[in-house]
Amino acid sequence: MSLFPNALVLLGKELRTEFRSRELLTTTVVFILIVMFMFSITFQPTSDESRQIGPGLLWLAFLFAASLMLQHCFLREQHNDTLSALRLSVSDPFAILLAKLAANTLFLLLTELFLLPIFALMYNVSVVRVVHWLALAFFLGSLGISIVGTALSAISAQARMRELLLPVLMLPLLTPILIVSTEVTKALFDRAPYVRWQGIGFLAVFDVVFLTALWLFGEYLLEE
Repeated sequence: MSLFPNALVLLGKELRTEFRSRELLTTTVVFILIVMFMFSITFQPTSDESRQIGPGLLWLAFLFAASLMLQHCFLREQHNDTLSALRLSVSDPFAILLAKLAANTLFLLLTELFLLPIFALMYNVSVVRVVHWLALAFFLGSLGISIVGTALSAISAQARMRELLLPVLMLPLLTPILIVSTEVTKALFDRAPYVRWQGIGFLAVFDVVFLTALWLFGEYLLEE
């Protein structure tokens, strides 16, 4: 029963560390702004074209940002052997991964929700009527990205080529999330918006399956 209290304490540490420096969020937001600006001046889409290609560009930017954000997920714990100290301080090692996962999901969601109105203005897409469904799609997609990214970040943090290894491993595994999230978002950007329930269901199942796998094998991911 100590899993969630331990995870909450570790989550508080993650949040305090990030909001004290704000380096990760600031860097990620600036990166996505540059990517979206480059996309907009490269394609210069019309309103109808924005509804077709905008969701794909948006989720591609989110995926790139996630790979940048997750690079530092376990690097802080490499200094002074902090990870070993954390493992000794909790009874269930999954609490460490759960706290990292929650923090990564929260940071990614904050970035996405901050940039959504900027994207809507740049690409002339109306999101007011479907903002609640977009929030659901963003949450499920971001959770899936964070689950896979957190697991791979734990693996790659101890590798010599971790900056290259994480994107190489993560991007192929997250292709289903990218495709389905894009299709769900595209349906919500339509002139007559509708919800792709099959896509929502797929994202939910993906999250449950990979979260269960992380729970079952998480202890081995933290071994040196």
